[in-house]
Amino acid sequence: MLLDVVKRAEGTSLRGERGKMTKLELLPPLDESQLRVFESGLPCPLPGEVRELLAYCSGLTGEFGDTVAEVRFSGTDGFGMEEVFPHCVDVAHDGAGNFWVVDLVSDSTTWAPVFYACHDPPVILFQTDSFAHFLSELLKLGNPPWESELRYVHEDEAGVWRTNPGMLTREQCLASGDADLEAFAHTLEEAWLVKDLRRPALGDGFSWGLFGARTELRRFGEKRIFAYRQPEKRGVWQRLRGR
Repeated sequence: MLLDVVKRAEGTSLRGERGKMTKLELLPPLDESQLRVFESGLPCPLPGEVRELLAYCSGLTGEFGDTVAEVRFSGTDGFGMEEVFPHCVDVAHDGAGNFWVVDLVSDSTTWAPVFYACHDPPVILFQTDSFAHFLSELLKLGNPPWESELRYVHEDEAGVWRTNPGMLTREQCLASGDADLEAFAHTLEEAWLVKDLRRPALGDGFSWGLFGARTELRRFGEKRIFAYRQPEKRGVWQRLRGR
């Protein structure tokens, strides 16, 4: 249970990589009124174990090195990208504008999956399908050797940015024999590339901003299938005229 992970860790000593010592402390819980307001903004009922967790504490503070700066189970209110994660809760960030988000849909029954969304380089990576596992890996950042799957994903974003593996063309989706991929492809034009993250492994993802900050993005409803549009190829004369 999520609450068990937090209770076991409460008050433990944390030592950052620069030698700073802190205690793991809990942020104040949400009262019943706050819980109702929070739940009203979700696409699904608030899972029981998350309600129990939020009634005990709303987040954690302590020394998590350069990887995580803030942890708030009900969101830090600093994330956007609704076209990719329309109903997410940004549960942690690194202080540099990059977030870990819980991607919720109408039939979600747990606080998962968790994705890491980075803006420099602009990539989205899969972290975990278990929030308890997310918390366990977070706590590893508080003491030597500071090895954690959160740190691995946080520091490995450049690999996906350079290679952008596993992207599918529209034609590949149409010929895949997969009903969801085919249906999504029928809504797209030739220039779109698709990333299937329905069954991801640690660190799987795609470069959401490969063609700049205004790269057009789409998601196939509540399915974790994403796409971006490649820019049209322009001739020399069009480029010179800025068209």
